[in-house]
Amino acid sequence: MTTLAAPVPLRLRLAARGLDGTTLLAAPALLALVALFVYPFAYGIAVSLAPKVGPFYDSYRRFFADPFMRETIGHTLALAVPTTVLSLLLAVPIAFRVRLMRRQRLLTTILVLPVTLGTVLVAQGLLTYLGPQGWFDRVLIWAGVLSGPVKLTNNYWGVFASLVITGFPFTFLLTLSAVSGIDPALEHAAATLGAGARRRFLRIYLPLLLPGLAVTFCLSFVQAFAVFPSAVLLGAPAGSTHVISIAAYYAAFEQYDASLGAAIAMIMGGVQLLVVGAVLGARSLVYRGPVGGTKG
Repeated sequence: MTTLAAPVPLRLRLAARGLDGTTLLAAPALLALVALFVYPFAYGIAVSLAPKVGPFYDSYRRFFADPFMRETIGHTLALAVPTTVLSLLLAVPIAFRVRLMRRQRLLTTILVLPVTLGTVLVAQGLLTYLGPQGWFDRVLIWAGVLSGPVKLTNNYWGVFASLVITGFPFTFLLTLSAVSGIDPALEHAAATLGAGARRRFLRIYLPLLLPGLAVTFCLSFVQAFAVFPSAVLLGAPAGSTHVISIAAYYAAFEQYDASLGAAIAMIMGGVQLLVVGAVLGARSLVYRGPVGGTKG
């Protein structure tokens, strides 16, 4: 006589597929992700593919057919990439130094203070400090370094300075976290074996820092690529700092063309994804290996 196996309870079947009480804890985060990112992104794509006239791709065609709008990609990259690279170059040595200091918290607080000021307040301060009658020019002229004022506002350099000031604290915090996560015993062992400071950095620290630095670069780049207030207040919105965010704003709120504005926003996101993908791909080509076990 054969006996039928008892049916498996639904709870166990769901748990076998990864759907249990623990999984449900991720539901609020998933809902927030859908509400704040997935839905707006999908809605933006739908709006960009619904132009007032012409085929569904007409908004994208108009962007790339207009040199003034098309050049905003280059203008934005010319600001975002150098400022991100400079912030990283400054953050790495400062992070190495700060992590060895006794008053690390105080110094970290001072270095990240510009984050609390906001982009608009920093831009307003730079207008006063770097303007033709600002303290920067006046001090250099008084010291005999300059014979006349140097134009550092309403051009590329004013926006560049603003992005470095507002972006460096964010880059520094991420870099300090990566540097602090490397066990100092690795460096001490290499020094015991006779490796100099340069060799220790290139052979030990840099390979272990590359994954963290790549992610830091990507996050800082995305932040800098979205520049808007600085480009308007400190730059030349119709010239060298006519960035892609200004083009999107003008299309959506000056021309009242929601489809074109959404298309520019999608192009903006696409360029950022290309750069982020290239950086993360280059990271895997430069260094492949475990970084576990390095935490101090």
